[in-house]
Amino acid sequence: MKAGREFLSFAAVGVVGFGVDLGVLYLVAPFMGWYGARVVSFIAAATATWALNRRYTFTSPRPGASLAREYAHYLLTMLAGAMVNYTVYVLTLHWVSGPLAPALGVALGSCAGLAVNFLSARHLVFKSARKH
Repeated sequence: MKAGREFLSFAAVGVVGFGVDLGVLYLVAPFMGWYGARVVSFIAAATATWALNRRYTFTSPRPGASLAREYAHYLLTMLAGAMVNYTVYVLTLHWVSGPLAPALGVALGSCAGLAVNFLSARHLVFKSARKH
């Protein structure tokens, strides 16, 4: 079942993205605050997951594919999941206090956006890779 394998790989890549997200968030937050830093950390995580997903999750060749176009398309299609992710993150910061609240917000937001982002990547960004 190819979709199942792709989902598991996408989720595993997401764990790496989660690490990038948290690392960048905690590095940038002292300069931009928790909300601004979250935007930067999401972009960093999305960039890392794009590179890993194109290499390991959706591995079929993409003849003539422009990397810049694919990357921009990936970021654009991840916006729906990003909105879900960021909303859960903000709500978590409002409801939970303490030094681990941002990490919990990133974790819950990532879980909330997982299905939206997987479906977007599979059916909108990397669909041509699966047809070849």
